[in-house]
Amino acid sequence: MEDGDGSREGRIPLSRQRVLDHAVAVADAGGLASLTMRSLAKELGVRPMALYHYFANKDEILDGIVDQVFSEIELPSPGGDWREEITRRAASARSVLRRHSWAIALMESRSTPGPANLRQHEAVLATLRGAGLSLEMTGHAYALLDAFVYGFAIQEAALPFDTNTTPEVVAAIAARFSGGDYPYMQEYATERAMKPGYDFGDEFEFGLGVILDALERLAGPMRASLPRGAEA
Repeated sequence: MEDGDGSREGRIPLSRQRVLDHAVAVADAGGLASLTMRSLAKELGVRPMALYHYFANKDEILDGIVDQVFSEIELPSPGGDWREEITRRAASARSVLRRHSWAIALMESRSTPGPANLRQHEAVLATLRGAGLSLEMTGHAYALLDAFVYGFAIQEAALPFDTNTTPEVVAAIAARFSGGDYPYMQEYATERAMKPGYDFGDEFEFGLGVILDALERLAGPMRASLPRGAEA
């Protein structure tokens, strides 16, 4: 084990970013419950007290790793086609949260958001306002989009199989309700989920499209009400 801050000759020096990188790795491997100051120190090969040189407590580490997750999500460009930009951002968020499913519950929980978090929110708000949504409708839209993306990510993470599952796997599950008591579940399994090419992940694109279709109908010529400093 390293001493102090990990700067012994021949060792990789400890740094704030290195601590965060390893904290994310610990959470990815074992979930958020596995991330403690002790487990993180063990992962880094240092004493737990060495971490307090960079972070006052575990809560600051949580702030840091949440911000790191936000930094992996592609930013929408307010100057582009708003629908394409929001679609790209949503798809990126889903992909990132598949890698870091432990982060879903923390994404909107931090009272001291970091710079990547703030950049995400600013870019999404600017894109929605630029689409012609009123300030009130922008709030509704942002909450709806996040609820859909985060909710879908939770559902994907909880599935007992990959979204692109095989008919054999579905058939094994469907056998549990094949006695006639659940005709609609039986119908769905045999006529849809067990068909070649079925992928539960396709529901993401459909659901997002429904939301964006609705927002497009609600959008109007509201650019005159954009905040000072925003592009007209």
